[in-house]
Amino acid sequence: MPKRDGKVEIWPTYLDAEKSRGEGRKIPKRDAVSNPTSDDILIAALEMNLNPEAERDKSYPKYWWETSGRVVVLKNAPKTALMKEIASRIKRRQKDGKRKGKGKGKGKGRQD
Repeated sequence: MPKRDGKVEIWPTYLDAEKSRGEGRKIPKRDAVSNPTSDDILIAALEMNLNPEAERDKSYPKYWWETSGRVVVLKNAPKTALMKEIASRIKRRQKDGKRKGKGKGKGKGRQD
């Protein structure tokens, strides 16, 4: 990738709790999130006003056969701090999404 002044790449692998450090995770497991997508990263970066650019056709070099995409964001803090905050926002969205879906559909559709 050409040098982008003032911007950094965030790959889903960097934030993935399912990956080991050797497989590409860059933040501590306690801060990581399960199976993040480039869209999750994009939404979190938009919330943080990081002027994100999604590159959905990109593959993380270690997993060249998987098209995971990446997001390029403004670097207004250390990269690790940005990744932790993005992961935190993704976790919050996932938690809120699960909470909203709880209990839906119970008892419906059964006609005894």
